[in-house]
Amino acid sequence: MKINRESALPLDKFIEFALYDKDNGYYMKKNPFGKEGDFITAPNITRLFSEIIAIWVITFWKSIGSPKKFNLLELGAGNGEMMKVIIATLKKFPECANNCNFQIHEKSIFLINQQKKNLKSDDITWVDDINKANSNPTIFLANEFFDALPIKQFFRKKQSWFERFVDLKEIDKAEFKEHITDIRKIEKNLKFEISKNQDIIEYSPLSFKYLKDICSIIKKNDGGILVIDYGYLNSKMYETLQAVNKHKYSNILRDIGDSDITYNINFSLFEKFVDQFNDLDCIINSQKKFLTSMGIIQRAEIVSENIPFSKKTDLFYRIRRLIDEKQMGELFKVMLIKKKKNKFKTGFKID
Repeated sequence: MKINRESALPLDKFIEFALYDKDNGYYMKKNPFGKEGDFITAPNITRLFSEIIAIWVITFWKSIGSPKKFNLLELGAGNGEMMKVIIATLKKFPECANNCNFQIHEKSIFLINQQKKNLKSDDITWVDDINKANSNPTIFLANEFFDALPIKQFFRKKQSWFERFVDLKEIDKAEFKEHITDIRKIEKNLKFEISKNQDIIEYSPLSFKYLKDICSIIKKNDGGILVIDYGYLNSKMYETLQAVNKHKYSNILRDIGDSDITYNINFSLFEKFVDQFNDLDCIINSQKKFLTSMGIIQRAEIVSENIPFSKKTDLFYRIRRLIDEKQMGELFKVMLIKKKKNKFKTGFKID
């Protein structure tokens, strides 16, 4: 993407440049996943995570009437590991797999090539525009997708709102700037109020666009979206912007293009946004409660029956990373958006 370094960039445009510039963007030139990358996602911790998601997909597919044709569309499939395991698992249930169009929506050409190498399957199509999907019901999967979308930040100072910008005149001396802004005008364009009772605002225009498009598709064709991401439920927003390089937090304005830039999803904001669609429902659970209610511990016990003790210990260590309240269990949330008339709650039943 071309940028004008003579003027400061709004934060979301800076993040777009840092992550997705076709030549130097973080996601466009390297594989960020695994020990050699900068972070490890749940599908790469243990394949049991993806198996559980596959079983959830089957149960949700049944809840929408077991349609003869449906799309399973993963948003931002990383290195393809989750989709690989999901396809292998679903093939054990041919009545579901034979009706499924497996699809991936991915922006990074580099990651698309990684996915094609990992998946080695003719069963998958890559879609540029989710709005061009056919009229079949669609089940969307978004594991750590929304946290990678560029965000805007606004700060209230006395009675005025200021938007965060980044001055990139000298890329090795990038610095934050703040410009006064009319928050009411922004809300009018969004057709959505974000400033009430807030002192800090973080939101992603692109996330809202995806949610709007996906909600419209669900309303029209049926289906749902399962969102798995780290975030919080407080209605009060706070600053969560961060950069990660080699599994450690780093300075957002240093190593531009070589660090991941991310933030914590405000799931209350997502829920409020979805409320605009009157006939859609939004339910949220912690990753711990979702995975345990789906039987991940019991599945691990079955898998570990005939393996050496060292491998059994390693497996349960990995499961603990996913469900421990001090690790991913509470930090990560799982959100389902579906039609209200569908009373499906598998993975979301509250004790």
